[in-house]
Amino acid sequence: MTRRLLSICAALARPVEIEGREVLSAIGKCRVDGPVQVQPMGLAGDEQADLSVHGGLSKAVYAYPSEHYPFWQTVRAQARVSLWDEALPHGLLGENLTLAGLLETQAWVGDVLRFADCELAISEPRFPCFKFNAAMGFKHAAKLMAANAWCGFYLAVRKPGRLQPGEAFELIPGPREVGISELFRSKMSRAKL
Repeated sequence: MTRRLLSICAALARPVEIEGREVLSAIGKCRVDGPVQVQPMGLAGDEQADLSVHGGLSKAVYAYPSEHYPFWQTVRAQARVSLWDEALPHGLLGENLTLAGLLETQAWVGDVLRFADCELAISEPRFPCFKFNAAMGFKHAAKLMAANAWCGFYLAVRKPGRLQPGEAFELIPGPREVGISELFRSKMSRAKL
């Protein structure tokens, strides 16, 4: 199976209105033409608005499987916030890297994504916050993410370098003790959405 980096996305934090209040957010990321430099704290030209839950050394980069995009396109159409045939742009879910060929059920804490010039280690699942519902355009998006465990995962930069959209990557297994889906489901079973 060929695993591939489909797109690289970044955004600067900006004020947005959510539920009647202004907050900073960088969730709506946009595609970046590569190559893009990757440093220990993340991608060049990218920010996180709330460093208490996003960013830092262990959550420097956020990756999301492209295989879930058709589901989100369908539920957004059902919620009447987009058209049925309106493709969702990569980065809408807040991801820096849109990947093909690596689902949460195949990802474990400590696994390494080896690219030609960069290595990223899987550190933890992404847990949705109130900004996710706003970005998706309907109030039950976080509950759907939780129900399916389609959360994506954060990556720590193990070897800084450059990433290029379209490049293949290799998955190097880590200790395989804690799976991303299992960790996500465990924490979400105690969360209020």
